[in-house]
Amino acid sequence: MINRRHIRTKVMQSVYAILTSKSDNLTKEEKFLTSSIDKMFDLYVLMLDVLPRVKAIAKETLEISKKKHFATSEDLNPNTKFIENKAIAVLEESVSFQTYKQENQLDNWHVEEKFMRTIFENLKNSELYSSYMNSSEQSFKEDARFVVDFFTQFIAPNETLANYFEDMNISWVDDIPFVNTWAVRSLEKLKKDKPFVLNEIYKDKEDREFVNDLFRKVVLNHTTFEKEIENKTPNWETDRIADLDMIMIKMGICEFLHFSTIPVKATMNEYIEIAKDYSTQKSSFFINGVLDKVWRELDKTGRLNKIGRGRL
Repeated sequence: MINRRHIRTKVMQSVYAILTSKSDNLTKEEKFLTSSIDKMFDLYVLMLDVLPRVKAIAKETLEISKKKHFATSEDLNPNTKFIENKAIAVLEESVSFQTYKQENQLDNWHVEEKFMRTIFENLKNSELYSSYMNSSEQSFKEDARFVVDFFTQFIAPNETLANYFEDMNISWVDDIPFVNTWAVRSLEKLKKDKPFVLNEIYKDKEDREFVNDLFRKVVLNHTTFEKEIENKTPNWETDRIADLDMIMIKMGICEFLHFSTIPVKATMNEYIEIAKDYSTQKSSFFINGVLDKVWRELDKTGRLNKIGRGRL
């Protein structure tokens, strides 16, 4: 499921889009924002679905080999360890996983089967596959460990898949690393006697509301937040601050003033980390310095809006 940091990242991108385009269609951008987050679930399912599709191709390959005119003993009695992988079977037998694919028409890997065949060939020629297939161990634990390694080594870093996803949905470019991590964590939790159930994209109702709440409050109050920044950057005029840095500072101020249960330290740490990924190392220090000055002044003047866990 999506975490608060990635929510903030998605909001930051939408705030940047609407402010730099000088659009006044808040509703349109808000719908795009919520849709782009919801669509991440499609990406997550498609990433996981590579595993059973590659397994299906492996099974098909073995069946074809058996029908050769001059089939060898190996062709007739193949090693079936991969196609009997119990961890992948948990995905195949998941009602929620299969239902979601069907309802959302996610049959991509049947249409784009060439991608799956290439992944299988790369896997089949790898040391990982050879070691797994030749191992005498027969356990769910080994199957699950192999599946995680297969995903991290051959699916997550696959540039062809990344380019394909980018062509499908431009917002997925920044989502792929997060979704890959999400998928790996899901695979690590697979259990032998426990069905795999797709979770919701959001942890709870509060996180879902946080998306639109943060977006709207930043966009509608961004000029007001600029006044809070005045005199906090003595060596910089506001128009010289990088757009993304300014947006992250405004988002932090917004959380200080309008999100009473979010601790100040949590807000600052999140934007410092986001800045490292989307701006520069210097930006993270700059944003930290400005937000530190702002929250101290807000606290001193009694305007810092924090209650309950927000005071931690």
